[in-house]
Amino acid sequence: MKDYTLEKRKFVIGLVAILIVIVYILRLADLQLMTDHYKKNADSNAFLNKIQYPSRGAIYDRNGELLVFNQPAYDITFVPREVQELDTLDFCRTLGLTREQFDKRMSDVRNEWMNPGYSKYTHQTFMTQLSAEECGIFQEKLFKFPGFYIQRRTIRQYTYDAAGHALGDIGEVSKRDIERDDYYIRGDYIGTQGIEKSYEKYLRGEKGVEVLLRDAHGRIQGHYMNGALDRPSVPGKNLTLGLDIKLQMLGERLMKGKIGAIVAIEPKTGEILAMVSSPTFDPHLMIGRQRGKNHKALQRDKRKPLLNRAIMGAYPPGSTFKTAQGLTFLQEDIIREETPAFPCSHGFSYRNLRVGCHGHGSPLPLIPAIATSCNSYFCWGLFRMIGDRKYGSPQKALTVWKDHMVSQGFGYRLGVDLPSEVRGFIPNADYYDKAYRGSWNGLTIISISIGQGEITATPLQIANLGATIANRGWFITPHIVKQVEDNELDSLYRFPRHTTIDREYYDEVVRGMRAAVTGSTGSATCRMVETILPGVQACGKTGTAQNRGKDHSVFMGFAPMDDPKIAIAVYVENGGFGATYGVPIGAMMMDQYLNGKLSPENEVRAEEYSNRVIYYGDEER
Repeated sequence: MKDYTLEKRKFVIGLVAILIVIVYILRLADLQLMTDHYKKNADSNAFLNKIQYPSRGAIYDRNGELLVFNQPAYDITFVPREVQELDTLDFCRTLGLTREQFDKRMSDVRNEWMNPGYSKYTHQTFMTQLSAEECGIFQEKLFKFPGFYIQRRTIRQYTYDAAGHALGDIGEVSKRDIERDDYYIRGDYIGTQGIEKSYEKYLRGEKGVEVLLRDAHGRIQGHYMNGALDRPSVPGKNLTLGLDIKLQMLGERLMKGKIGAIVAIEPKTGEILAMVSSPTFDPHLMIGRQRGKNHKALQRDKRKPLLNRAIMGAYPPGSTFKTAQGLTFLQEDIIREETPAFPCSHGFSYRNLRVGCHGHGSPLPLIPAIATSCNSYFCWGLFRMIGDRKYGSPQKALTVWKDHMVSQGFGYRLGVDLPSEVRGFIPNADYYDKAYRGSWNGLTIISISIGQGEITATPLQIANLGATIANRGWFITPHIVKQVEDNELDSLYRFPRHTTIDREYYDEVVRGMRAAVTGSTGSATCRMVETILPGVQACGKTGTAQNRGKDHSVFMGFAPMDDPKIAIAVYVENGGFGATYGVPIGAMMMDQYLNGKLSPENEVRAEEYSNRVIYYGDEER
């Protein structure tokens, strides 16, 4: 009798065998055709891809002065598979390491979370930025440490101990940098601050590679295919800045012992001529293997020297803001230049509210109101505008006012080509509706009329206002890079941005700022400009920004009046009246730029101001 059970069992066993064969075939096809993992491992045994690092682009100032260049440095790399029978004690002694440091470095390299793409067949970075002397010592003993190699590359060097915030620095890539851009591998360097960060893709260049052939024992036999697959590195692009390094160095000298910022702009181009943030730091501290230690020390400094106050400091603009107010009131027909509309009895007074002011003639029109920096005039202007029935409500009036301010460069980031710019603050109707439950008027917010209250701006925005007035109604987005080698700048830095104010009204404000310097209306808040800068038709506006402690000293100006070459803002924390620090520092900066050097008299003044240290309470600030 035929056994059908056995017959079925044969079919089942045969089917299972066939399925197993099919699975093996599919898996082999996958390994051979669909993935290159094993091919890479095989290639890694036969080939050594040696990276050729490009030289990073150099950086020059507007006059061709070399600011940042490269110098040779050396990295130690190793291929984990080739490291055998290492004399760890001798190795550590040669490099000045402890055994703990050695173990940690090896552990970090093998940690795939910290070092994505780790392979024991490829070069891994063990130590970076050895000097020529350190490398020479290691080179003599290299034969004792199989699997270790010396990789030549470059690090940054600085010609001057200046412009640290603007130039920025480079540091070793993080895991996040590697994940965001596959150009980088562990041990590479990337711009972390300033221009080095903003223009990283131009400065870094393109890596090259040498494909070397190895024998069965891992020994290098030469270039594969006589170098046919080698690819040379491409150097990074050089940058030319708008900065004038001599002007920059003078600014840092004048701000020594003070906290604040200076920003100077060429009005016609938007190029930043100087960007000073005080206290500053020596960019040389950010190179070499001591970079991390120095960076931590700067971070712990209570004066915050790493903070670029020129673009990250949000301050009340004080009376420099009155120029923007005057332009807005003229545009909205709230005031007329020739009409002495508003009284000033040592300040603005309405019902139970009073805003103080210094003594001067009253009533007065716009030009002397700017020249004397009359608080009452601009308080009345804002009060009239917010209460004007043509707008329908205070909320709509404030919206119109805010739109004019935004068009003049306030309330939003300007878009400077540096990282971490802050926007400042211009309040809108929703802000006050929330703060006062919808019940407010011009008196409630009167402090914003004189650049106080909720208003904040960066020194860059204040300098940009000066450039906009100098141009009579337009500005080009401020930028620190003048030219990228073989490339055009972003269109943002080439085309003008016009404000919502008619050009004719700028002429009136310019006359007011000129009168502030000459005293032609009976008072001059910027008279020292005439003393420091004789023979130049300069325009200026002081500011004394109220503060919890001593007031901040502020100055905004430009020169010459009819052919402006420089616009400037100076902000000195706790410096008192605008004329105390802001005016003389701003005037000396303009003298340096317009004449190429300080006059002998101003050189004496510069020395005096550089030695002045501002104290806050019992502590030096």
